[in-house]
Amino acid sequence: MAQKKKGKRSFADILEESSSASAGSVDDLIRFSFKYLSFDNPKFRCGGAEASYFFELLERLKALSSMRMSDFLANRSAGLRSHPIRWEDVTEAGFGIPNEEQLAVSAYQCAVSANESGRVHGFIIDTRFYVVWLDRDHKLYA
Repeated sequence: MAQKKKGKRSFADILEESSSASAGSVDDLIRFSFKYLSFDNPKFRCGGAEASYFFELLERLKALSSMRMSDFLANRSAGLRSHPIRWEDVTEAGFGIPNEEQLAVSAYQCAVSANESGRVHGFIIDTRFYVVWLDRDHKLYA
């Protein structure tokens, strides 16, 4: 059997793979990817953050990793604050990722914690949440 070469995949490739996923994928547990994590935008750099912020962030991602994607998408609790990002309501026009227009409907965010620890912004394909920005100071909506 011939093996496919591994290399950079475009968003179009990722979307094509996601469309062939099983119909019940939203009932699978949410997974996180940092493949597109960006610190290029000065609003979303975390260099000055204290260690407690990163501890809280990892605790939140660990807890969310045991949640079904369908529950994550339906949950509108004040503690989670998960909802789609409407680009017309925020300070940025998009993530600035090549071929991003193919993902425009899946931009999402959730809270790091129920108190003042900021948000995680990214996009969802199937059961994977691709983290793009860590918005510690709520600057996407400022």
